[in-house]
Amino acid sequence: MEPQSKKGFIFKKYEAPYVSPFDKLFDIFKELITHTSGDFDEAIDWLRQLDIEYKLTDENYTIDDFIEDLKKKGYIREELKDDGTSGTGITAKTERAIRQAALDQIFGNPKRSGNGNHKTKYSGNGDEQTGEFRNYNFGDSLERISLTESLRNAQVNNGIDEFQLTENDLVVEDATFKAQMSTVLMIDISHSMILYGEDRITPAKKVAMALAELITTRYPKDTIDILVFGNDAWPIAIKDLPYLKVGPYHTNTVAGLQLAMDILRRKRNTNKQIFMITDGKPSCVREKDGTYYMNSNGLDEYIEEQCYNQAAQARKLHIPITTFMIAQDPYLQRFVNHFTEANQGKAFYTGLKGLGEMIFEDYETNRKKKIK
Repeated sequence: MEPQSKKGFIFKKYEAPYVSPFDKLFDIFKELITHTSGDFDEAIDWLRQLDIEYKLTDENYTIDDFIEDLKKKGYIREELKDDGTSGTGITAKTERAIRQAALDQIFGNPKRSGNGNHKTKYSGNGDEQTGEFRNYNFGDSLERISLTESLRNAQVNNGIDEFQLTENDLVVEDATFKAQMSTVLMIDISHSMILYGEDRITPAKKVAMALAELITTRYPKDTIDILVFGNDAWPIAIKDLPYLKVGPYHTNTVAGLQLAMDILRRKRNTNKQIFMITDGKPSCVREKDGTYYMNSNGLDEYIEEQCYNQAAQARKLHIPITTFMIAQDPYLQRFVNHFTEANQGKAFYTGLKGLGEMIFEDYETNRKKKIK
């Protein structure tokens, strides 16, 4: 009698894949350099403290070895600081690595596509074949005519003996449009973004870097512009996102919206949208004479009304605004509700956790419809 074989599971101790000492420290360094707004010296100080506490290195590979490797690999360089002294700064190669890390962390690791890649529900003379056919209509491009299917129709309709091809036999292969999107991402850099013991600006920066990397790599026909708003509003380059800092500012939401609409007016894409990340109430507007009207005590009706006017103006321009409110105050939610109603946009009341996923999902949803 042959012995019976037994089936079951074998449990083994998990062995993590090998990660080089440089790569292990580099992953931590990318997080620290984002938190320190690009300050290399401060990031390395934090890394040394973490090394003391968690034994990240040994005698074979030290923090100093790591710094030397950063130089050799082109991640850091010597540069002049604002005060005229020499120091160490990160390079464009590091900036790209930080954006890619943010993308992988927040959105996963999407594969590149060269065509924009978002389908709409609209069919017609688009740029992607659907595999479905319809009757030829006047104005259809001749390249869309399916010769094989049209000849088959002619044979069925007229027979082989009296074969002829008429307009009624012609069919075209349907296609869908790949919608293209122009997005402006507004980031609140008022002082409240670091108040109350919570760092809100770093997650906002990481989301901005991830969204920028996603659009430029996966949807290269789309556009993204990023602006920040405090007492005023101004655009920033994608490469400058790691260095973004909160300032001693009020929140001039009106200035941010005006600049966002100015940017989008110049875009040729049909689909346009504004994403706004904020944690506080609007507390500042700039008057026509250049002076600032500010009020941090509760919601100011005068400032509120100007915000609602900008929301309505964006609606007239067919620009929806999606507000990501990362504060939970009930009176702020009431303001956002009225603001969203004026624009017919959307609002998400979210903490910092999951902010990236919500923005990504909303971006994907908006790209699948024609906003107009």
